[in-house]
Amino acid sequence: MNKWVKRGALTLAGVVGTIALALLAAQPLAERRMQRVLDVKVQPLAYRDDLPAVERGRYLYNSRGCAECHGADGAGRVFVEAPDGLKLKGPNISPGPGNVVAGYKPEDWVRTLRHGVKPDGRPALIMPSEDYARFTDTDLAALVAYVRQLPPVAGEAAVVKLPLVPKALYAAGLIPDAYEKIDHSLPPPQPVPESVTLAHGAYVASMCIGCHGARLSGGKIPGGPPDWPEAANLTPGAGSGMTRYATAQQFTQMLRDGKRPDGSAVSPVMPFGALKELNDTDAAALHLYLQSLAPLPAGGR
Repeated sequence: MNKWVKRGALTLAGVVGTIALALLAAQPLAERRMQRVLDVKVQPLAYRDDLPAVERGRYLYNSRGCAECHGADGAGRVFVEAPDGLKLKGPNISPGPGNVVAGYKPEDWVRTLRHGVKPDGRPALIMPSEDYARFTDTDLAALVAYVRQLPPVAGEAAVVKLPLVPKALYAAGLIPDAYEKIDHSLPPPQPVPESVTLAHGAYVASMCIGCHGARLSGGKIPGGPPDWPEAANLTPGAGSGMTRYATAQQFTQMLRDGKRPDGSAVSPVMPFGALKELNDTDAAALHLYLQSLAPLPAGGR
């Protein structure tokens, strides 16, 4: 064998071996990060069970993505399963057997939904709390009211199976959990009227940051399967996906059927099961707000 080829093969083998060892060494670090205890002081919200709260909670549950992970009945469902071994399943949050919320106190709901922290202080790994952190007290209480009155269904705790590479990236802090994406010092926002305004559109847009980033300019979704496309740039900047939707009607129709105005399909990674449930006011307000953003280049998150 040519000595240079041999040396190259040996070098490559050494690099591969080093990477493999690094990945294996990162596993206990990832487990340590998953088990770290976070101290977040919260103000509990009073439980509600009145019909207006439950109905508002029903709308939020279905339109803000809760059913995408927990299922329409709250029993939990697999929402990511990839060939590389990645598997994510939402836990049972109904009052049925195997649920994870049986012991929740009012402050536990606030801590989990707004801050991405479980009642025992560990990070809620697959809960996109950054999308719910800016819920008003009224909406947070309404969502909890709806979940607490769900019919009991048997289920289990969350399933989180991470392959070596994403686990190593999590260990290195390159894939943040929800707790790390949230500004925990912010007070709850004050309610704004539900109308087609920039203020209400900004409120609705909070549901988009988990995939499109805090600045809504898109890019690779941290922790997503490798075959997932990058999230679209929702600002009017370079590579914007919003240039396709000149009117609120076009934008709303895309949310309903998952198709662009030219008939092409949007990536099914978009949670259309939830987006199609947005009412016309929320959809139009969201469109108005996205059109008003300062242009940013695609991929800036």
